[in-house]
Amino acid sequence: MIASAPLLVLGATLGTASGILALCGLSLLCKSFRKTEAVEGSTGVFQPSQQFSIQKSTEPVQPRSLLIFPRLYRAKAVGICPEMVNYTQQDESPSAEGPEDALTTPTSPTQGLPGMDQPDCMSPSDSPETPKLHFSLQYNTQSRELQVTIIEAEKVSTAQGSDCYVIGNLTTLSTRKEAKTTVKRALPQVVWQETLAFPLPEGCEIEGEMALSLYSCDTFSQHAHMGVVRFKLADVPMLSNADCWVDLQLPKLDRSISAGEILLSISYLPAANRLGVVVMKARGLQSDRMKDIIDLSVKLALKHQNTKLKKKQTRRVKHKINPVWNEMMMFEVPHELLSQSSLELEVLNQNQGSEALSLGQCSLGLQSVGSGLQHWQQMLSNPRRQIAMWHPLYA
Repeated sequence: MIASAPLLVLGATLGTASGILALCGLSLLCKSFRKTEAVEGSTGVFQPSQQFSIQKSTEPVQPRSLLIFPRLYRAKAVGICPEMVNYTQQDESPSAEGPEDALTTPTSPTQGLPGMDQPDCMSPSDSPETPKLHFSLQYNTQSRELQVTIIEAEKVSTAQGSDCYVIGNLTTLSTRKEAKTTVKRALPQVVWQETLAFPLPEGCEIEGEMALSLYSCDTFSQHAHMGVVRFKLADVPMLSNADCWVDLQLPKLDRSISAGEILLSISYLPAANRLGVVVMKARGLQSDRMKDIIDLSVKLALKHQNTKLKKKQTRRVKHKINPVWNEMMMFEVPHELLSQSSLELEVLNQNQGSEALSLGQCSLGLQSVGSGLQHWQQMLSNPRRQIAMWHPLYA
């Protein structure tokens, strides 16, 4: 019994030591397993162990453009008066700069249209489409006559169903004589080869003037003055036996016949097939026809041949003898119909009740004459451009 006690102490000691060693081995095994998991986790798919070097650069990055902007159009103003303000610009001219503001509204009366200079209003005499007259002069000493040979005319209005003729007026201090050619069909080139004889016993030394006027006549026998050329009798010897080509001047506005004037600006946008008409202002209206009430507006009618397609009207301006509207009207017109289309305008004064009194009318188109024809031709020759012109009103 005494001998077995040390053995029991030794066995307990060895058991304790083996347990401690087992625990140490288990702890080392756990640490090794944890390190293995950490290494595998750091080298996964989403966290690669390879390090990338990033170099900084001071050069600006130019990203590639993935959007292709559409072609934009901007209306360019030519021959516009400074009075034209406060209307929406129509974008119609091609631009390669990218998208821009489509709508621009001037706020100052001195700005006019965007992107334009400030020239004076275009007058009808500035138009290159005025008719040209070809004639010759000769004074016959035997018959004592001034003989004017009307050879031909060019750039004549080719309005449907219209004719044209030339009238010669000889005016001296004592007499006034007139001669007329035959009526010809209106074509771009009209040939007469006719001689107008004016008795002139005193010769060409006296004071006097010769005027050659080109007129048009439509199917309703309405005569319109298309242009005139004037020269003194003292210049006849210098012009004798010479072929003369002269650009006819548009007749001056007769204030006694005209009911006033209206300023219009027109443009055509081919891509959109739209006709833009800006009614700007009027002047010289007959105040005696307005009585005690001044309430003015302008009525517009788009016609194709003899059919009215669309009608519009401006707002009414009260208590102003020279009204200002500055309103833009848009009409949809295919380009192929422009040659047979026309625009008619009428200035109205609203009286008491619903009665509206017409103060004057004018028309624009290839079927018109004078400034209406010139303005329409200018618009066709300059698409996407605003062109302003004064037009006489006729009661």
